[in-house]
Amino acid sequence: MTKTLDNSLRVFICGVLTLQLMGCGTLMYPERRGQRGGRLDVGVTILDAVGLLFFIIPGVIAFCVDFSNGTIYLPSRGPVVIERVSQLRQIKFDPKHTSLASIERIIKNETGYEVKLNQDNMKVAKLRSVNDMLVQFAQVLSTTQGNRLALNR
Repeated sequence: MTKTLDNSLRVFICGVLTLQLMGCGTLMYPERRGQRGGRLDVGVTILDAVGLLFFIIPGVIAFCVDFSNGTIYLPSRGPVVIERVSQLRQIKFDPKHTSLASIERIIKNETGYEVKLNQDNMKVAKLRSVNDMLVQFAQVLSTTQGNRLALNR
């Protein structure tokens, strides 16, 4: 019985050390990878510091991983700038005889990018002008992560 408990404890400690080696910010906020500088996330910093208290080497490695990945920094809240609005092209089509699949095909043909409009994070709206599109961008971006929007015309 004690041998099983010892082995289980060893596996548990190895698992905890492995997770600590990966860095807390890297595990909790993988979308932050690639950030370079900014304000430190206090929660991630404290969790990395806890690793220093218990195990010096894994704590240092957690800090190194989080700093090198950029996951220790809070997301930037700077303005979102849409540049070159004058270069936007307007593509007209008959919405009555168009399905989502045909709109996806039009976008692929015109831009070269493949999109799927039936995803949860997609919003499809009827636009009458480029200004309507800018208004839609402003509405969507103002509700995500507190971003501000600056539009150049």
